[in-house]
Amino acid sequence: MKEKELFKEIIVSFHNSDLPDVYDREIGLPYDMNKIISVIGVRRSGKTFLFFQTMKKLLKKHIPINKIIYINFEDERIENKPETFETILEAYRELYPETSLKDVYFFFDEIQNINGWEKFVRRLNDRYTKKIFITGSNSKFLSKEIATSLRGRTLTYELYPLSFKEYLYFNNFPVEKKDLYDPEKRAILKNYFSQYLLFGGFPELVFIKDKNIKIRILQEYFNVMIYRDLIERYEIKSVSILKYFLKRVIEGVGKPVSVNNIYNELKSQGKKVSKTTLYDFFEMMENIYMTMISKRYVLSVLKQEAYQKKAYITDNGLVNAITFKYKDDYGKLLENLVAKEIKVRGFDLFYNSNNSECDFILVSDKKKIPVQVSYSLEDRKTLKREVKGISDFLKEYKGEKGFILTYDESNYLKENGFEVEIIPVYEFILKFEDFIS
Repeated sequence: MKEKELFKEIIVSFHNSDLPDVYDREIGLPYDMNKIISVIGVRRSGKTFLFFQTMKKLLKKHIPINKIIYINFEDERIENKPETFETILEAYRELYPETSLKDVYFFFDEIQNINGWEKFVRRLNDRYTKKIFITGSNSKFLSKEIATSLRGRTLTYELYPLSFKEYLYFNNFPVEKKDLYDPEKRAILKNYFSQYLLFGGFPELVFIKDKNIKIRILQEYFNVMIYRDLIERYEIKSVSILKYFLKRVIEGVGKPVSVNNIYNELKSQGKKVSKTTLYDFFEMMENIYMTMISKRYVLSVLKQEAYQKKAYITDNGLVNAITFKYKDDYGKLLENLVAKEIKVRGFDLFYNSNNSECDFILVSDKKKIPVQVSYSLEDRKTLKREVKGISDFLKEYKGEKGFILTYDESNYLKENGFEVEIIPVYEFILKFEDFIS
């Protein structure tokens, strides 16, 4: 089949097919910004279905389906050559000669598979239409490169695995704040939370009940990240050193990462590697959305970069799939989950380490809110330590209130004139906006 005829077939087939059913995500893509919309994020987080969600909104706005083009460049029939893009435009023009390209919405999935995509997208944006949506794999398509390639023409959206609120919605159990006071609904909510804590929020896994299959799928996700997004993409030769570094970072979730210590460990094993390479590994893990980085909270950005950083894994399911270390350490799983929920809401991750430790500092325009995470506060020493971390921060930065997030404990304390609210993590998540307003 000639290439142009192939694209006519792809376009007509899309127009004649029903869009798949989708569960709406909390994130929504704008379709009237006159910017190229790019979607990036961890593998299997639902980028393609976010496209379908956006298309359905366009249809509800009475945009006819023939003014929407969706091309998935992972289709093995599509050849990797720059002329491919012009052929798509020619195919569409011949199918719909009465429709101007300026009125057409272009959705390009895995666009990085075709060489020269950047020049084509810029030309399409400059000459024909502002209605362009693109996404691609982390193995070739990172946020820094998008910004450079598209030179200010793009708005980039990050997509993570499901938040807990989205997870409930995908399970057909949407929850309102008042439902937290309904004993029956709260019991169901806690059951879902325990599953989310262990297996995370990758969309595909929501509908799989077998726990062993969940773990195998998550392990496959992780292996693809290692071999395609890290080793292939960055052409890493020292694979054994990379794997050791990954293991140490993952096993130290929520702790400051000492690259110097890892370097010395490798050196004692007779492995040759530079500290620069290890720092590069650390940055690469964040670039492909395997990890989320938390910086020490200080007012000086220069000093902030000099301190050790903490690393959290993008999804709890990955944590449990790749290490048994946290299988029974629910405190660390809770902390990792809270990091993800904070990140999903657009906040940068910060921790405090001065006279005492504080897990997270939520920084908004108006407030700096200290947040501790502890599975249980039954041990008085644990409670005292967590409260001290909050009160020390509030005293230093002139705040008023902090939170201790637990698995299922609630309380309210006054400490040295400061307020400390103790609440379950799931309640904090579902009332997040109330707590930071």
